[in-house]
Formats: sequence, C-alpha cells, structure tokens
Amino acid sequence: MIGHREHSSVRVATNLVTQEVEHVSAEAGGIRSNLISELFWTRTGLLLLILVVTSGASLAISSQMDSGAARNLLTALGTGTLISAVVSFTQTLITSKAAQKALLAPVIEESRKALRELTQEYRALDREFFPSHVFEPTAKPDPMFNQLMMQDLERTRLYCFRGFAGRYAAGRVLLSQTECELRAVLADPRDDNAISGRARYLLRNEGADGDYDEIQRQLKEQISIGLVGLYAARSRCTRIDVTIVSDPPRDRLELFDDSVWLTLYSNTAGVLRPYPRTLRFTESSFLYAMERAEFLRISNSRAGYHFAITPATTRDDFLALFEKITGEALTKDGFAELEAKFHAFRREFSASAQLRS
Repeated sequence: MIGHREHSSVRVATNLVTQEVEHVSAEAGGIRSNLISELFWTRTGLLLLILVVTSGASLAISSQMDSGAARNLLTALGTGTLISAVVSFTQTLITSKAAQKALLAPVIEESRKALRELTQEYRALDREFFPSHVFEPTAKPDPMFNQLMMQDLERTRLYCFRGFAGRYAAGRVLLSQTECELRAVLADPRDDNAISGRARYLLRNEGADGDYDEIQRQLKEQISIGLVGLYAARSRCTRIDVTIVSDPPRDRLELFDDSVWLTLYSNTAGVLRPYPRTLRFTESSFLYAMERAEFLRISNSRAGYHFAITPATTRDDFLALFEKITGEALTKDGFAELEAKFHAFRREFSASAQLRS
C-alpha cells in the first residue's frame, strides 16, 4: 500500500511537471514567440501604429498638395515617421527575442531537469514494485517465456523451485548447459489436502465433465514422475535439496540469482489456461527479497520432510527415499516406467517450448 501511494505521488508529480514544461514550451513557441503579434499588444505596438498612421497620412496629404514648403514639410514628416517606425519595429524584434531567450530558456531547462529527476525516481520504483515481464495465460508452453527463463537459469548458481511435482524443474536442469544447486519445495503425495488446490484449478479448466478423483490420481502420478526426474537430474547439480510439505503455496515460484518468476495458479479470474499468468521480477525488486525469504523459511521449516539427492545417490538409496515420501514401494520395473514417462514429458515440453532437447 505504501509503495502504491509513493508510486501514485511520483506519477502525479511527473504529470504536473510535464504539463508545466509543455505549457511553458507552448507559450514560448506560441503567441509569446510570435514577435510581430506581440507588437500589437504593448505600448510599443501602439506607438508604432501611431507612427505608421501619421506617416501614411502625411505622405497621402502631401501627394495631393502643390509644390511648396507645406508639401515638403509633410513629405519630410511622413518620411521621418516611416523611418522611425521601421527602426523601432526592428529594434523591438531584436529586443523581444533576446528577452525571450533570457527569461524563458532557464525556466524550460529547470523544468526539464526536474522532470528527468522524477522520471529516474519513477523508473526506480518500477524496478522495485513492478514486474519486468508479464506473460499472459496460454494453452501451450510459450517459447519466449521458456527461453527467457532458461537464460536466467544459465546464469544462476542457486535455483529455487516451489511448486507441485518438480517435473519442470528437473526438465530445465537437464536442458541447462551449466551446473547449479537446486532446492525444491514439493507437495506431499500422501496428503490429499496438499494437492486439492491444484486439482480444483485443473477441474475448473476441464469444465463440467472433469473427474476430480481422476485428476487427483494424475497429480499423484506427476509427483512420482517429478521425483524420478529430480533423481535423473542429480548429475547436473552439485546438490538437490528437497522439502515435502503438506500445505504448499498454490502459486509456483522459480527463483534465480537475478530474477524471480511467479506463476499464478491462484488467479482464477478470466479464462483459465493450463499455463497461467506469470510475472517476472528482477533482483532489485521488493518481491524478489520477500519471496526469497519466504522460500528459505519454508525449505528450512521443521514441519516438512527434508532429504537430499547428490550425484553419489544410488538407485537403491532413491528407492528407499521414494517409499518414505509416497508410502509406496517402487520396483525396478516401476522405476523404469516412471523414468520413461519423465523423459517423454521432457521431450514433449522441450519441443513445444522450442528448447534444445
């Protein structure tokens, strides 16, 4: 709320200064800068008008008179006043132009300087409170969205993922050219309440024909596929720390060294799509610091189940972990089936997102 008021104040101040600069500039380039028109709105203009009328009248009368001293006097008077009018007119033009530069130019320059300073402050607030990129909901993976996120992943040393199953995190790590540390917060597959939020979102997307029980079954299978995917990605990471929680936030979070991405599954307004609206914030933003602190709080909480997968983790070690997490024993054939499903998902995702597979 405070940031919103500050942003509104800066916007109002910026608009006021902009209007002032436009007003002064318009005044300088409008009637006030039209020096010929200005002459008729001052005492100098009245004097020039009197001289021109006197000169014209004198010359007109003298042209009707016979030669003599009176005609010569009127001719000299008309010529003199005409010369005086021309000289005064020229002098007024030069003087008015110089006065305009001396008075208006500094005001315009100071106003523009104030506008630049307010604009810089406004941009600073933009970086702190507003997303650098906004991606609207789509029915298929957005190539621009995924390519930009992969660029952030290539530059990061710590990749934090808070989501549902972890399939996308594992797929991105396998597609990355660099090595990083991965921390993931995933939903507990044994707790129906942990997956109910995602299930309701998908159910609204499918409409009246959706089967809630079938959706829950598919989501539990996605968690199993995601766990196998994280195990497959262990060789691309120095370490994978996983936290299983029973009340995960509904929105997906992907945090890198210089950016944070929020996928808003909680935003149910408008038309629902399988890939919801996503916002990207830079490292300098307020949201980045807030989401990083919240992620560390959840991943270090005693309420969740914590375990680590390293390049040295064997398959038997993973099968034991899998049984603790899901409550179901996983055979070698079952592992091979889940591994095949994960790689099929990875290939489909990389192709639709136009990423290198």
